[in-house]
Amino acid sequence: MNKDYLEPTEFIDSHSPAVQAFARDAVAGAKTPREKAVKLYYAVRDKIYYDPYRIDPSREGFKASTIVRQGYGYCVAKAVALTALLRAQGIPSKLHFADVRNHLTTERLKKLMQTDMFYYHGYNDIFLDGRWVKVTPTFNLSLCEKFKVKPLDFDGVNDAIFHPFDMEGRRHMEYVTDHGSFADLPYEKIIETFLTCYGDAAKNHQDQTSRAGDFERDAQREAQKTPS
Repeated sequence: MNKDYLEPTEFIDSHSPAVQAFARDAVAGAKTPREKAVKLYYAVRDKIYYDPYRIDPSREGFKASTIVRQGYGYCVAKAVALTALLRAQGIPSKLHFADVRNHLTTERLKKLMQTDMFYYHGYNDIFLDGRWVKVTPTFNLSLCEKFKVKPLDFDGVNDAIFHPFDMEGRRHMEYVTDHGSFADLPYEKIIETFLTCYGDAAKNHQDQTSRAGDFERDAQREAQKTPS
């Protein structure tokens, strides 16, 4: 196994005080690497809120220490945070990227992105018990409830990646292109993808009118309009 998957980097700043403190609090009571990985997964899934409306495109904005301090981020940011937290606890982890077609999103986000394809969707590979497992800590529990999507649980043994269908049988996530794994965030490639694939949204970099919780509120409003 490559030791780079344990080392801090510019973006995976696992040595930072903010990351170290978050990790220590999250793994309280856990003894084995598997138990620690499970606790860290749930901490990132549910304590760092998924918010694709507020994306800071600066290098600082993509650092794990920034993400754990602010308590929100989109899929790439949450994957960066989880990788750093795992490494802070001596658990090898790397970033994994894929293009996915997202069939469950908000109308506002569709208009911002001008596509239902999420390019360079970020998730994690974790090395546990001699093998790599894949996890996706993106959607927090409260958001899953609003979207009527089954939350992804992780037991430290089996992969936990997006289900193809939601709880009502509608298509959820479709993996289209696998870009592989990385020891650090391919920042330039992520920004290039924003600029080439997301139209006007990339020019503005983020929706300046967004406030905390707007994405969940939009999801809940749209879910209430959907016939059961």
